[in-house]
Amino acid sequence: MTTERQLTHIDDEGRLRMVDVSEKDSTERIARARARMRLSEPTLAAVLDGKVPKGNVFEAARLAGIMGAKRTWELIPLCHPIRLTAVAIDFHVDRSAGMILIEAEVKTCDRTGVEMEALMAVTQAGLTIYDMCKAMDREMCIGDIELTFKSGGRSGTYSRA
Repeated sequence: MTTERQLTHIDDEGRLRMVDVSEKDSTERIARARARMRLSEPTLAAVLDGKVPKGNVFEAARLAGIMGAKRTWELIPLCHPIRLTAVAIDFHVDRSAGMILIEAEVKTCDRTGVEMEALMAVTQAGLTIYDMCKAMDREMCIGDIELTFKSGGRSGTYSRA
């Protein structure tokens, strides 16, 4: 449970602020996130067969996910710009469930974590898949966006069961 003392983005007068990380040590930090995307069978088949008119869906989504991670600080209020050292995006297909699992791992050696960057990466990748396939399937669904792992920093390691 979060207490008021733990709400570091709020000052003593209740105003939002960007947390001062200047006194923190730079340490290796890693975060992983995932999202699930549901598509119709014909749309998923087109993606897997390389028959989406806009091009290679997975490579466009991979690049978009990397770009999203790099620009998180511009899109999420109060996020710090972070020097990312690595961003990896992977896709796993469950054809029988009509599902694409999108996974991202983001690394840095900095003063604050990369959880938001990992979450942004999977979200941006999913949105790109949607954009590339929307003419074929308006009922696609991006969901279950979640942090699965983080390490580094004062709060230590977290791993979703």
